Amino acid sequence: MKQLVISSINYNLSSAIDLLNAIDSTTYQNNSVGPYYSSIGSHIRHTLDFFDCIISGLDSNNIDLTARKRDEILSTDKEYAIHHIYQLQETLLSYINTNTDYLIHVTDNLGQGKVTVNYTLESILAHANSHAVHHYATIGYILNRLGVEIKIPGFGYNPTTPISKREGI
Repeated sequence: MKQLVISSINYNLSSAIDLLNAIDSTTYQNNSVGPYYSSIGSHIRHTLDFFDCIISGLDSNNIDLTARKRDEILSTDKEYAIHHIYQLQETLLSYINTNTDYLIHVTDNLGQGKVTVNYTLESILAHANSHAVHHYATIGYILNRLGVEIKIPGFGYNPTTPISKREGI
């Protein structure tokens, strides 16, 4: 199962690379679209932060999703983001043969303070993948509002969305 989870994540991360290769830096950094005025770069950074928290906390068995690095270079430099994604994909592949038959402590703030819950590696990675798809959907909205048309099949759609409705951006 771990191999399928990591393969799915790496497929979605590759879609992000396809997107970044298809847009220019101005589009990547544009934060003019309301109501949140966030850029595509800020959504990519946020998505990568989530994965980075997992990687950073795995050895200590304490993943803190509130301790994000928020590396702003990821928000503004799409080539840097692409390189970061490639590194992330390599790291994820290294987990395929790692023993993960134990519970991992994951801390997050759900709106009423920090709470720590137990996950498996597969479950926190699946959660991170769903989180990425959610932000990809927002990126699709931003591109639409900017009038930028790019076709990446399925980008920003949950795989359970019926295929007839899952066009991608």
